Amino acid sequence: MKRDKLVIIPTYNELENIQDIALAIMALEGDFELLVIDDNSPDGTAEEVKKLKREFPDRIHLLQRPGKQGLGTAYLEGFQYALMSGYQYIFEMDADFSHNPKDLIRLYETCFQENYDLVIGSRYITGVNVVNWPMGRVLMSFFASKYVQFITGMPIKDATAGFKCYRRNTLETIGLDKIRFIGYAFQIEMKFTTWKLGFRIKEIPIIFTDRTKGISKMNTHIFKEAVMGVIYMKVRSWFKKYKPNQNVSL
Repeated sequence: MKRDKLVIIPTYNELENIQDIALAIMALEGDFELLVIDDNSPDGTAEEVKKLKREFPDRIHLLQRPGKQGLGTAYLEGFQYALMSGYQYIFEMDADFSHNPKDLIRLYETCFQENYDLVIGSRYITGVNVVNWPMGRVLMSFFASKYVQFITGMPIKDATAGFKCYRRNTLETIGLDKIRFIGYAFQIEMKFTTWKLGFRIKEIPIIFTDRTKGISKMNTHIFKEAVMGVIYMKVRSWFKKYKPNQNVSL
């Protein structure tokens, strides 16, 4: 079987959501596969994934880690797994249905049919498309992205977005071993590096809906890390050479 599309979902205590999100991905047209990276969830998330693997042995995969090591390290391990396994399109998404699984098809089609190297499911490309967030959190997220745009010059309206599709060559070129951040600043650093390397990036509008089950991992510390990380990232870029990618999709 050709390995084409892999969706990566990091989890910690997502037992209430993991079965539903996994089955929703399995039901999509296009043979999407799923990799769950679980950080030793005490609620039994990994055990539930193992049950699902028995039903979809070739399409659901599981990496278990000994404890919480950060969102960025989970995705980096997932990216390495995807590259070693030969996948061509690699997706990031959350387990809690804040990202609609049906939008994975739109991300893929934009990447594949329109030849983009990174496609971002954006909350802010057509205004503010967020449901069930308190106003304070909406404003914090929105202005965080504005701040990132201002500091970096990066023309991306949803800089902290975690719903994305990478073309394989993009991840191969970035140099995953050089990515420094492990929290939500990781999302910004990946986009910034992709942009500095000259890859083609597109944002498409999505509706972001806050979770109805489980507990959010978002807090003000995460945003503070991102704010300070952006300054560090920008300053570091002044002393770093970004070799433009020669295989950017045209």
